[in-house]
Amino acid sequence: MTIYTLVVAALFPATLHANPTDSIPLVRNIDRPFTAPKGLEGHHIAMWGSHGLYYELGHARWEWQRARMFETVEDKFPSTYVLKYITPMLENAGANVLMPRERDTNPHEVIVDNDRQLATSPYAETNGSKAWQNGEKDGFAYTRETYRDEENPFHHGTYRQAETVTDGNTLSTVTWTPFIPETRRYAVYVSYKTVENSASDAHYTVYHKGGVTHFLVNQSMGSGTWIYLGTFAFDKGTTDKVVLTNQSAEEGKIITADAVRFGGGMGNIARAADGSLSYDNTKIKKGKARAVARPEDQTVETVYETSGYPRWMEAARYYLQWAGMPESVYAINHGRNDYSDDIRCRGNWVNYMAGGSRKLPMHQGLNIPIDLSLAFHTDGGSVGGNRIIGTLGIYHGGSELCNTVYKSIVSDIRKEIEPRWAGRGITARNYSETSIPQVPSMLLELLSHESFGEMRYGLDPRFQFVVSRAIYKGILKYLSKRNGYSYIVQPLPVTRMAITMPRKGEVRLTWQAVTDSLEETAKADRYVVYKRVGSGDFDNGTTVSDSIYTCSIPQNQVVSFRVTALNDGGQSMPSETLSAGWTPDSDKPVLVINGFDRLSAPDDFSSSDDKLAGFLADQDNGVDYGTQISYIGSQKEFRRSIPMRDDDSPGFGACNADMEKMEIAGNTFDYPSIHGTSLLRAGRSFVSVSRSAVDSLLTMANDSVCHLQEMYSAIDLILGKQKQSKLGRKDAQPLAFKTFDHTMQQLLTSYCKAGGRVFVSGAYVGTDLWQNPLSTAKDADKQFARTILKYKWMDGKACTDGCVKYVPSPLPHEGNGTLEYYSAPNSQSYAVESPDAIVPADNHAATAFRYAETGQSAGVVFSGDSTDNWKTVVLGFPFESIKQQNTRDDMMKHIIDFLTK
Repeated sequence: MTIYTLVVAALFPATLHANPTDSIPLVRNIDRPFTAPKGLEGHHIAMWGSHGLYYELGHARWEWQRARMFETVEDKFPSTYVLKYITPMLENAGANVLMPRERDTNPHEVIVDNDRQLATSPYAETNGSKAWQNGEKDGFAYTRETYRDEENPFHHGTYRQAETVTDGNTLSTVTWTPFIPETRRYAVYVSYKTVENSASDAHYTVYHKGGVTHFLVNQSMGSGTWIYLGTFAFDKGTTDKVVLTNQSAEEGKIITADAVRFGGGMGNIARAADGSLSYDNTKIKKGKARAVARPEDQTVETVYETSGYPRWMEAARYYLQWAGMPESVYAINHGRNDYSDDIRCRGNWVNYMAGGSRKLPMHQGLNIPIDLSLAFHTDGGSVGGNRIIGTLGIYHGGSELCNTVYKSIVSDIRKEIEPRWAGRGITARNYSETSIPQVPSMLLELLSHESFGEMRYGLDPRFQFVVSRAIYKGILKYLSKRNGYSYIVQPLPVTRMAITMPRKGEVRLTWQAVTDSLEETAKADRYVVYKRVGSGDFDNGTTVSDSIYTCSIPQNQVVSFRVTALNDGGQSMPSETLSAGWTPDSDKPVLVINGFDRLSAPDDFSSSDDKLAGFLADQDNGVDYGTQISYIGSQKEFRRSIPMRDDDSPGFGACNADMEKMEIAGNTFDYPSIHGTSLLRAGRSFVSVSRSAVDSLLTMANDSVCHLQEMYSAIDLILGKQKQSKLGRKDAQPLAFKTFDHTMQQLLTSYCKAGGRVFVSGAYVGTDLWQNPLSTAKDADKQFARTILKYKWMDGKACTDGCVKYVPSPLPHEGNGTLEYYSAPNSQSYAVESPDAIVPADNHAATAFRYAETGQSAGVVFSGDSTDNWKTVVLGFPFESIKQQNTRDDMMKHIIDFLTK
């Protein structure tokens, strides 16, 4: 037993023996269509990304703990990896992941509670044979808008409890019905009280847009805090709910019920400098302001303020107070040094959560058997040019976890991304995040966020995926070895998806597994198909043994599918989303090709004399996976010679902060549903295929051109922000994401020459072939655009305000003939920073749209001539980026009617 454990045991002489029920996981999703016996099933992992916004007493302000550099700040940047990749991978392997910082980036929060007060959403109970009654201890109550020092919301209220029954006909229930302010996805957290004889199978049911999902929660652990169930889409209003029953496998146990929380919310912990003191602001180090007593006549009123930021951006010190932790966990300095408190509280939280379990039986706590903790950081420091400082692993005590994860990261980066990636090894240091936790722990310094050469990789979603998968694999290999079982790595996401419609009302979905060259065990042996109808959410999934799925779909509804690959190690990350829809009056469906699969870092440059370098957000801010949560603003200092003075003046790489409160839309891989909605409203059935399956369409066209032409009334090619992009340095990897690669050109050429009808939209339909700075323009590419699609490039970045207008052309239009697309970062759609100006390639084509700002041609139509009997419509901006649904519907109807009549 360590000295630290002995001291803690003396201070908190509570649980001295392991909880006998802690072998049952904290949360179990019983609708999950798989188990992972050779993954991480039943393991509990503590993880967090870096620091977070904190209150600096000396400056009397909320501030980041690191400098704003290269479009991000280290307090946010690692969360991209932790929240978007690592945590889903661990959960897909069966693990429970716990965090000392808020995980939900949703700024909305709704609380439903039996004590009501500020929790105004409906709370209701029904009583069966065992009635609900008040518990004897403190519970949660939402009593105030903001909380100050020592105020614990889990001590302000009550909770309810009932004895368990096994008979489903005599149940008592509690129902929490939130007033949802905005239709979107919300994390769902429950709270309860652990009492003597608590049930280990409290049954919660979440009713959401995708249906119903059931959970069992082990209430013998996790008392008096927020316990995460999952994240779901909810409709605005009160159509959705969470229900708890007192049914259990054992009679005579106790089920408790307290508050339920929906969404991440805004920070609500108020901080302030002491109004009786002044502070020496001349040389303030982090958390070390020098306080001086004011003269009596100069005492000022203490003013409390919250951060004004979404809670997930704040430091752990504040979330832990909101989550009911004792002050001894999150505020060792009793409000006098938030910086120091935050550094120490993460390790304290690990011990408190694990205290009393078999993992940490001598410590007081919540009995959750945490297997390990991992703190994900990036490091300071820069070197000349674009050299790489690399990855460092830090541990205290045992090194096996750190060594396993570190080797996994460095090895996979070198094999998959950058052969020159530097590894700084592992080292033992007395850091709070590794020395305080009494479970195996490590601190990762992935790269230097002050190094332009490394951030070219770090900001790229492809790099983020590889690193995150390496971390998940390192944890899996460590825990499997430690616990004596053989592991299997979850598969990679599937590819080559396609939907066909054998007959009206029936669809057939096919796909292909992907081989993982790095992991022999990562083979798919079955799959899960998830379905979404209309504007709902995806269901709980259907497991299938082969890579094909057939089902009927309702008429006049867009039905969408995504697939995960499965084995005994867990399920893969999800595929892209394909959609289909049918209407009785439409004979041949439109084929929608989801050709926008780009993921990339922002455009960057480095001058030939190496004096200037940086990221070009205003030109193209890259394409993130799903949502972009680390971006704070465009780079403003490009001179390499400007040194860092302090966090407020970081020199080279300094960036703006106008976007740092936002969650910005990236590539959702879900655009066939947007196009398909407008097609159905135009009276057209449709199916869709992924870009990776285009070669199969080409085979079909070459085998029987008439057959392909007879199957589909038109092709709608989605190109979004597709363009040739690099990963890191230009020669590290081949360029990817060309708009019209050779296979795509062959398909469209064959289809058009057979009399086809083609609609193409994308921001770089011209630039990528004519003026992409990363690739030498090829005459064959330009010839394809001119002779088949009937346009040529005129200019890039043709518009900044996103306004387009119809002009007289063979394409009919009605109304005022104007539209607007998303041209600036926002939460609804990826931003189109640099749309193309394209012009007709010959006299038989015509301009149909112009950018209102510049008058340049924004879209070209070709209605055929005596030799070329096909039709095309090409837009220099993406269709799915148009803001208004009715505008998209109107445009799609005009385009599809023009093409097919």
